[in-house]
Amino acid sequence: MPTLAEVRAFISELPDVVSVAALQEAATNRLIQLDAKRPVITPGRTARIGTTITPACLRLLTGTVQQPNRTRSRFDFLLDEASTERLRRDPSNTRFRVADGEKRYRLAKVPAACIELTDPADS
Repeated sequence: MPTLAEVRAFISELPDVVSVAALQEAATNRLIQLDAKRPVITPGRTARIGTTITPACLRLLTGTVQQPNRTRSRFDFLLDEASTERLRRDPSNTRFRVADGEKRYRLAKVPAACIELTDPADS
């Protein structure tokens, strides 16, 4: 498998617009194939926040996906009661203020790439 640098070098050596357009078409087709394999994130689905998110206090919290932003690259996320409590008590949490009486805390703008769907519709 070529490295990204090798791929870029190859592209920069293409002789004409027709060749670049053909490569672009192939790349677009591959993106469509990969996208078809990705689960569809929609409001109401249950999910877990993945381990790649920062801050770390949000990792592996669970809840329900809420409304997306305009580009669907980020979603609001309503934590379940257990995750709300975990976030409230996490000593590393210096950013999110969860009131003592709050049962389900709403996180704004969680990146779609960090949302792992857990409901049966995902399978």
